[in-house]
Amino acid sequence: MKQIRVLIGKAGLDGHDRGALVIAQALRDHGMEVIYTGLRQSPEEIAQAAVQEDVDVVGLSSLSGSHRSLFPRVVEALRARDAADIPVIGGGVIPAEDIPYLEGKGITKIFTSGASTEALASYIKRLVGSASVSPKKIAHIGIAVRAINKSLPFYQDVLGLEVEKVEMVDSEQVKVAFLRIGETRLELLEPLNEQSTIHRFLDKKGEGVHHLAFEVDDLEERLSEYRRQGIRLLNETPVAGADNSQIAFLHPGDASQVLIELCQHQETEGDK
Repeated sequence: MKQIRVLIGKAGLDGHDRGALVIAQALRDHGMEVIYTGLRQSPEEIAQAAVQEDVDVVGLSSLSGSHRSLFPRVVEALRARDAADIPVIGGGVIPAEDIPYLEGKGITKIFTSGASTEALASYIKRLVGSASVSPKKIAHIGIAVRAINKSLPFYQDVLGLEVEKVEMVDSEQVKVAFLRIGETRLELLEPLNEQSTIHRFLDKKGEGVHHLAFEVDDLEERLSEYRRQGIRLLNETPVAGADNSQIAFLHPGDASQVLIELCQHQETEGDK
């Protein structure tokens, strides 16, 4: 397998590089070849070094607050050298509100100061190995209800949604009803017995939003990556879900107390 080559750059007059050195060592520990340009480099010098070293990724670090001007200049310098295909990621002391601006200027991804080196390394491996990083879409929003028949009139008659299908899911001991809305769906979940997690949810919190489900096409691989990152998995391996899918849940404690479901639908004859 080709060794991933990463260039770590410190653009501008920022004189602190401890974080950049920690990142460089962490990526080396993950088997990557890391080229560090050192302090006080211009965006043009960083871009030139990236081209000369033929790197797969450029990583920029900033603690000075100059990221809004310096990071985009590196992207522009790469474009000027016909190297726009080299992705640029950034990290450091970067306010969350600056992330959309930087991504709009061509920065592939921003890691804030709380991100782990494990997450960074996993992201780079996926970035270099595949163009698809994020889940494909929100597959559905799961809503716990005591009885589907009693809840349906609101969604059907008031909101005007149509029931797409109703089925039993043995692995979760629930009956589910899907209602399509645009590219996503609502999933009403009714417990089949007291052993169902939905029954316990209703006893504790009552009816309401239970989880968000994201559609992915690499479920087992993602679970392995998340496990390496220390993300808590409620399902160590995929289980059978509704609508001919494989699913796995992530611990809500790692997602701002939101229960996350990953689901991968199996291709059927009708999909071909």
